[in-house]
Amino acid sequence: MIEVVNLVKTFGSNTALQGINFTVRPGEATGCLGPNGAGKSTTLKILAGLVRPTSGEVRICGHDLLTEPLEVKRRIGYVPETAAMYSGLTANEYLSLVAELYHIDREQAADKIRTLLEGFQLTEAADRQIDALSKGMRQKVLISSALLHDPDVLIFDEPLNGLDVNAALTFRRLVEGLIDQGKTVLYCSHILDVVERLCSRVIVLHHGQIVADDQTKTLLSSTPKGSLEAVFQELTRLSPEIERDAAMVSGQSPIGNPPSSLPRRNG
Repeated sequence: MIEVVNLVKTFGSNTALQGINFTVRPGEATGCLGPNGAGKSTTLKILAGLVRPTSGEVRICGHDLLTEPLEVKRRIGYVPETAAMYSGLTANEYLSLVAELYHIDREQAADKIRTLLEGFQLTEAADRQIDALSKGMRQKVLISSALLHDPDVLIFDEPLNGLDVNAALTFRRLVEGLIDQGKTVLYCSHILDVVERLCSRVIVLHHGQIVADDQTKTLLSSTPKGSLEAVFQELTRLSPEIERDAAMVSGQSPIGNPPSSLPRRNG
């Protein structure tokens, strides 16, 4: 459902992505992890058609992103880390606008919007302007807009941003339901325990390169602690010099780490 071949992205003299390759199969939930600046959001923005790659190929549901961008966008739902919304519209008006852009029948759209608003407990806020909503409420509207057209591929970049505990639980159950329906999910987050529970496979980016790409259970079994946090720390830890300086700033004694024994890539 997602095919990325030798994807490169440069911003001036900075290379954000250094020729990465990966695929996401139908019905698979894949986590995308990495420290700040690793290239996660850049990758997701390219897949969503918001940023043009410097070189490489991207295919979504068999359609080439560069030559068939509209076909790709019809098949994806994208929740960015931060999004600009039409704040003067109400939540209901905003979702109705999105439905119009996807050419969804108005009656069907109204039913779907009602269901999403009820599911996220936004019914009472449906006629309030977006700029009057809390950050968490705006995030719920944003997630709803990505689901309206029933896309085959869902791309989530820090989707729990601003959500309270109940809303986060609702969202996790929603994603589990999407996976059960055979939807393809690419899930980028710093909340590792959620990725560990939701995603059967994990890709780890570091300095614009993929340093791990394997089944979640395989990665968990590769570290004595058996947690995704331990895997992440092993694969992306700072150099000894930076760790030493950070420890001095915090007033702690630097602790040496043994060389990582984790597999860097699957195959």
